[in-house]
Amino acid sequence: MRESRDHSGLPWLIFFVSALAGIGLFFIPAFIIRPFAHQTPTGLALAMALRQRAPWGTLIAGLICLVLALLLWGAADRWRKIALTFVMVLVAFSAVMARLNYFEWMFHPVDSAQFEAASASKLDKSEMVLAVRYGDDARAYPIREMAYHHVLNDVVAGVPVAVTY
Repeated sequence: MRESRDHSGLPWLIFFVSALAGIGLFFIPAFIIRPFAHQTPTGLALAMALRQRAPWGTLIAGLICLVLALLLWGAADRWRKIALTFVMVLVAFSAVMARLNYFEWMFHPVDSAQFEAASASKLDKSEMVLAVRYGDDARAYPIREMAYHHVLNDVVAGVPVAVTY
């Protein structure tokens, strides 16, 4: 006589594998691409490849998880319902965040820089600056400010420039 197998664990397995894929498509690139952290060329290539596929990948994983969560909900005990809810929140969060450029929140350009004469500046003499000189016009941008913003749009001697650090 043939033994029948219980496949009740298969939907849970598919649910968690889909959830890990959806969550990973957002969190792996966000972890690799961090400000002021070393990034290897291989790691950066992986992060960019995942980030490029993340909008569709998180949507597909989220839909699979939603369908399975609805199917599993009725037979789940209290703790499994809590686990389903928690994982679905993470999957939904990942699907939303994969569609946003969260790097813009960290590094926004300075659009209207304000300058003072060198004699009026309160910069320490040892403070490092990025300097731009074009013709008779010159600008100095403090590194400590540029390290936060990374991009500054300015006009030097009538020429628009983007200063980056």
